[in-house]
Amino acid sequence: MNADWRAALRLALRLSIPPEAFWRLSLAEWRALTEAQAAPVLSRDALAALVARFPDEEVP
Repeated sequence: MNADWRAALRLALRLSIPPEAFWRLSLAEWRALTEAQAAPVLSRDALAALVARFPDEEVP
């Protein structure tokens, strides 16, 4: 068994997917379960608010 299958099976266990359910999943279903959600895009206004809230410290 190659490392990709081992990793997939370990992830299925962490997701509490029993083996018989894992093997019945389609590839599309597996991807939907395991794809990470995209991080929201930081707008200029949001960045400006962060910079104002957490300014860089002056270095002597």
